Amino acid sequence: MFDMTWYDSLIKPFLNPPAWIFTPAWIFLYFTMFLSLVFFTIKRARADKTKGYIYFLLQLLVNFLWTPAFFMMKNIPLSLLIIVILDILVVLNIKYFYKVSRTAAFVLIPYFLWLIFATYLNIGILILN
Repeated sequence: MFDMTWYDSLIKPFLNPPAWIFTPAWIFLYFTMFLSLVFFTIKRARADKTKGYIYFLLQLLVNFLWTPAFFMMKNIPLSLLIIVILDILVVLNIKYFYKVSRTAAFVLIPYFLWLIFATYLNIGILILN
């Protein structure tokens, strides 16, 4: 799908996992995101769910922007900006999901932790290259 020659040529930071890890990790993370949305949606709540849905959709949209910025545009600073915005949106998403469903919020924790790790990798790649 993407020409990985450019990515393979980059100097990677310490702890950079092998490339084969990313696909199963993202499959798992998208599954947990879906589960979280299901738990949030089915939970009967007195609280308004609108902000939770907005933050979920915003973070998903921003998530989808990172890959083209990094792999297609090869723009490491832009991809770093995108992932930092994504980190913030996911925190807000977790916060608003927590108000309705603690389970929905907790299911997003692995996603958030992976994003923090991915942010570290993005910063490392920017500094080293």
